[in-house]
Amino acid sequence: MTEIDWSKYPPIPGFDSMKWKEETQRKIYEETKHMTWEEQRERLRKTAERFDEEQRLRRAARQAAEAST
Repeated sequence: MTEIDWSKYPPIPGFDSMKWKEETQRKIYEETKHMTWEEQRERLRKTAERFDEEQRLRRAARQAAEAST
């Protein structure tokens, strides 16, 4: 199992994780409350694809930055 060095990730001053979670859940609920299960699955699939693409771009940028040093 990978150990995480949490000292690299200090807390963000003033950030309330529970407030953020509730706001995010409320936003998702409002966006999906009138959707069918199929529409909700499609929304989730698109979100996952977008996340994967963002991760791929971040990884490529990080590799390019490491290669240039």
